[in-house]
Amino acid sequence: MSSRALNKKKPKLIRQPEERGFLGGVSQIAGGTILGVTMLTSSVIAGGLVGLAISFRNLPDVRVLRSYAPTETTYIYDVKGVQLASLHDEANREVVPLDRISPNMKRALLAIEDDRFYYHQGVNFTGVGRALAANFRKGGVSEGGSTITMQLIKNLFLSQKRQFSRKLAEAVLSIRLEQIFRKDEILEMYLNQVYWGHNNYGVETAAQSYFNKHASELNLAEGAMMAGTIAAPERYSPFNNFKVAKKRQEQVLKRMLDLGWISAAEEKKAREYKLKLGKIKAWQSSKLPYITDTAIEELNQRFGRETVRKGGMRIQTTIDYNFQIAAEKVVANAYERLGRSNYQISLVAIDPRTHFIKAMVGGVDYKKSNFNRAMYANRQPGSSFKPFVYYTAFATGKFSPESTVYDSPVRYRDGSGYYSPRNYGGGYSGAMSIRNALMVSSNVPAVKMGKEVGLDKVIQTCRTLGIKSPIEPVISLPLGAAGVTPVEMASAFATFASNGWQSETTSILRVTDSDGNILLDNTPQPQLVLNPWAAAQINSTLQSVVSGGTGKAAAIGRPAAGKTGTTSSERDVWFVGYVPQLSASVWIGKDDYSPLGKGVTGGTYAAPIWQSFMNEALKNEPAEAFVSPSKFKRPGA
Repeated sequence: MSSRALNKKKPKLIRQPEERGFLGGVSQIAGGTILGVTMLTSSVIAGGLVGLAISFRNLPDVRVLRSYAPTETTYIYDVKGVQLASLHDEANREVVPLDRISPNMKRALLAIEDDRFYYHQGVNFTGVGRALAANFRKGGVSEGGSTITMQLIKNLFLSQKRQFSRKLAEAVLSIRLEQIFRKDEILEMYLNQVYWGHNNYGVETAAQSYFNKHASELNLAEGAMMAGTIAAPERYSPFNNFKVAKKRQEQVLKRMLDLGWISAAEEKKAREYKLKLGKIKAWQSSKLPYITDTAIEELNQRFGRETVRKGGMRIQTTIDYNFQIAAEKVVANAYERLGRSNYQISLVAIDPRTHFIKAMVGGVDYKKSNFNRAMYANRQPGSSFKPFVYYTAFATGKFSPESTVYDSPVRYRDGSGYYSPRNYGGGYSGAMSIRNALMVSSNVPAVKMGKEVGLDKVIQTCRTLGIKSPIEPVISLPLGAAGVTPVEMASAFATFASNGWQSETTSILRVTDSDGNILLDNTPQPQLVLNPWAAAQINSTLQSVVSGGTGKAAAIGRPAAGKTGTTSSERDVWFVGYVPQLSASVWIGKDDYSPLGKGVTGGTYAAPIWQSFMNEALKNEPAEAFVSPSKFKRPGA
């Protein structure tokens, strides 16, 4: 994503150029005399107004605008720069410097709002006199004679009530403001502050909404129409009434023509130009709500809600939009195939090389339930927990995939009596290798191995792999007697896939402010956290699960490793698997924890979903083999 950093230089906008006919046919001598008299009169009146400032001791100090930063909309993007969502409270705004605003827009604005902007000192006394006369005739305050400077002061500091005292305060503060800031600075503040309708504050968001363009790209016809909306945004909005907006645009163009700022040919061309409207964008929903919700939650905790919503952040996630859409489609198809019951499905994909989350589906329908099960549902993983037990065993150097374990009856005493593990489907197989025990997902050897290596050591392995959910050292822990999240499982298996290298798992790549200053940088910083030989042995063993064990339905025609998981009473079923480039977890269950039904297993339900997703995700990726355990030294050897 390219952050559109703001250029803080204050370039000159335009002069009131004589060469464009701004002064018409008035001679330089006559023009100079009139201007001199006007300025002398203005100075005398201005001096009187400044004298009145003594009686306005409670007026705000306009010098605070030196450090003023208007609230800005925060934007969220995918990893390639596709905009996913925008966040704001009352003001949808993106601040841009003056040199990134079209001259057409600036000229049109000045023509209709304040054509003497570059001549007066904050107050246009000719305009004020005209407004006073009109108000006297109508017996009330109907016109204000406000300059752009006065409008800015009103928007930033004063109430909107039409009262003489407020107008006087407005004038005093405007003169103060012009003593401190250059004209271009004032115009830039105004263009970024003013309300343009439909919750658009500032010219950039308004241009994107009205014409789907940046403010720098507006042509004369578009600039004139936008300039015309400022006086009454809802009334003159082309979205609300195009005919009224068109008449207002023609008034702006005629004013520019009368001032000599455009030619008759330019006026005609702009008036006849066929405008192509954009669409109202202020309250658009997220394209990928599970993703943006997760990013917002993390950033709220780190920076605070106000900063996230009003600070103009540019948030680049690790998600690839097309990748995510493919994952959501796979989940939706699986949901249809399963009969559209009250099942929920979660899918998480993580890149083992970076531990970036590439896709995350938190449920079958965000509109019906926005709870992100991928991040926050703690569900028992069943037999997909067993690789953590066997990795712990391999890491001791005393065991390998060919070591013998015994699938035979055993009974352990626990806090509530005795516990005897049983295999899914019943029966025992006697002596077998660890590889075979994992292939057929035998329960009893896993419990025995957990007891042998120490359940505390197994928990330590889980913590090393990034699993933060509560885990207790109960006898049945090797069978998944602990709640974990789909993100935790996909991340843990991703560390196996990378032969023990791990970075912090995240869905956020980088965060900058609107100036491009980096606020958060999650560039991967991989560390070797597992024993490479033991990790390679797990990879070897779990490949056997896919090629000839309970995970055969996950086979994708290339080296792949993984493990099925099915809890008692079929309340949760899983398949967690990986190739060297991608790890993914699939979970199926019900929110009320009721059983899914007899015969629903990870191998028959979750593995085919994983297979469909991986086939789509890897269709343009070359097949890669896992590193052989022979490349690493066995612990203790």
